[in-house]
Amino acid sequence: MRRASRPLTPKDRVLRLRRRISLLFALTSAVGLIAMAVLAVHSDSGRWREQLDHTMDADTSWALGLLDTDEDGRLVLDVLADSVDTACPPLTVLLVDPDDPAALTVEHAPAKPCLTVSRQVVLGAGRAAVRADGVRAFDGRTTGGEPVRVLAQPFYAPEAADDEAPQGALVTVADARGPRDDHRRLVWVVTGGCAVLVLLSAAVGHVLSGRSVRPALTALDRQEAFLADAAHDLRTPAASLRTLAETALRGETDSADVHRRTLRLAEGMGRLVDGLLTRARLMSGTAAVARQPLRLDQLVEAVVQESDAEGRRVRVEAEETVVVADPDLVRRAVGNLLDNALAHGHAPGVPADVLLTVGRDGTLTVEDAGPGLPPEVAGALFERFRSGAGSTGLGLSIASWVAHAHGGSLTAGRSAAGGARFVLRLPASG
Repeated sequence: MRRASRPLTPKDRVLRLRRRISLLFALTSAVGLIAMAVLAVHSDSGRWREQLDHTMDADTSWALGLLDTDEDGRLVLDVLADSVDTACPPLTVLLVDPDDPAALTVEHAPAKPCLTVSRQVVLGAGRAAVRADGVRAFDGRTTGGEPVRVLAQPFYAPEAADDEAPQGALVTVADARGPRDDHRRLVWVVTGGCAVLVLLSAAVGHVLSGRSVRPALTALDRQEAFLADAAHDLRTPAASLRTLAETALRGETDSADVHRRTLRLAEGMGRLVDGLLTRARLMSGTAAVARQPLRLDQLVEAVVQESDAEGRRVRVEAEETVVVADPDLVRRAVGNLLDNALAHGHAPGVPADVLLTVGRDGTLTVEDAGPGLPPEVAGALFERFRSGAGSTGLGLSIASWVAHAHGGSLTAGRSAAGGARFVLRLPASG
């Protein structure tokens, strides 16, 4: 039975897009490099042949100048044989048969040429030059199988008319082993270089594609973190609301008490949702930080007055302090630090005792007389789900984000009374 495939998640689609971008970049680079390599190899192949042809053409042109005819119009080769060593490079003189223009006869050939090619190769080159009425060059092989270049140049009778056919052809041969070996080495170098460059381009494409999709992956990670926070934080109050509603339906409790408890749960859920949205905006960078001069001491006193500190001791020691910050974000950070101290900064059955100190350097210190910070969470205290006291730690996470958004910091330690001590530092006004 065929198993159903797992549906692709947004992150899977982004990663698949990254692989496609990397592959496309590598293929494009490979095609371009291969095209340039083919062009370079083809150009070098033509270059060394042109160089050999130019040298052989100069040799044959000079030798043709030594050919002469007698009074009867017959070719005289004495000057050529006496003046030139026709054995190296080997020079072969071919004459056109007057009775059969397509047939050539060997008029002169070196007895011991330095490069020996078959008679058919020489005659074939001469016929091609005579038929085309121009210089012709070919790749060939010696009788021993070594590569050579064969060139044939037609020549004409003295005082021949412009439309008169060639009288014969002069054929020469040049050794092509050196140029071909150089060309072969170039092919290997270009091939190896292309392979290295293709691998390098694939690596560069992988890095560039990773950078291009990194913002999308970061956004997806933030979205997943937000959804996890929302599900984690809202699960408990939602279950409490359901239990409360079931109790009310059974008539097992007073309706006024149910309403009061429902209102408290609704207010708590509202604060949770508000905190989650604030955290999401801070993480995504969409929360604009409206910096302005702000009296930190007055803001702290206002937060304390608005807090639910009934039955608990909250003291404020503040000096007149002006910081450059966003009032709404700083108010939320201070409120979260105070709520954390009131909720966790005391022993069971003992009222909380919290001291808030505001210094002139833009520092807010929140100290309590509770059990202190558990060692197992001290290193990750400002991460989500890490308060160490049974809550999500979302308030401390937001406070840390606010501090860093203003270029400040939030640190935690042990207070003089043995409890927790949080220090929020914000940039003070000059």
